[in-house]
Amino acid sequence: MAGVVVCHGSATVRERLVVTSIGVPSLAPVRAAATADELLALARRIAPTVVLLDAHLPGAGPAEAIRRLRAVAPSAAVVLLAGPDDGEALDRALALGARGFLAPDVGRAELAAVAAHVQASPVSSGPAAPALPHPASPLQETHAARADAGVAPRQVDTGPVLTKREIEVLVGMSHGRSNAQIGQELFLSEDTVKTHARRLFRKLGASDRAQAVAIGLRRGIID
Repeated sequence: MAGVVVCHGSATVRERLVVTSIGVPSLAPVRAAATADELLALARRIAPTVVLLDAHLPGAGPAEAIRRLRAVAPSAAVVLLAGPDDGEALDRALALGARGFLAPDVGRAELAAVAAHVQASPVSSGPAAPALPHPASPLQETHAARADAGVAPRQVDTGPVLTKREIEVLVGMSHGRSNAQIGQELFLSEDTVKTHARRLFRKLGASDRAQAVAIGLRRGIID
């Protein structure tokens, strides 16, 4: 990978995300920008693989930043750092080719899963990257994508077979959700989710969430 650029207007958020990203070897090198101009200057020197972009970026704003970034680094995968009330900014970002969104307090496991997905499904180079019909896993779903979230993905791999519940837990992991959040969605206790997670890790030969998601994507167990 050519690394990640954390572009956020808050120095506190920016610094925390830089430290978190440094803990994910596949995201190295990690660089930071406070404005769209700084982001573009960094992208011109080394085109990033992933850009974590503030949904409230001061100055040019996220939409304009993505437009300008596309001219400099068309293959960069843009992930919006957005909250539950940032639907309008997210819709604009997706229309311009963003891959999805993550909460600004995203953890190391979720960033590792993002890196694994981007490596498995890179952005095609071109004057403008098309918006995906649904934000790609392991990124969180948009409101529009949630309507289709009730159907468990089919398994196409000939390896160990996961149960329907294990697949649902793996899908939740791919969307960056915590065990507690997965439990709430599936009406399971957090301990039960952890049990399913341990079993699917063992079946897939994975040591952690990021590796499980990467294996699931590669084998076609999840989309």
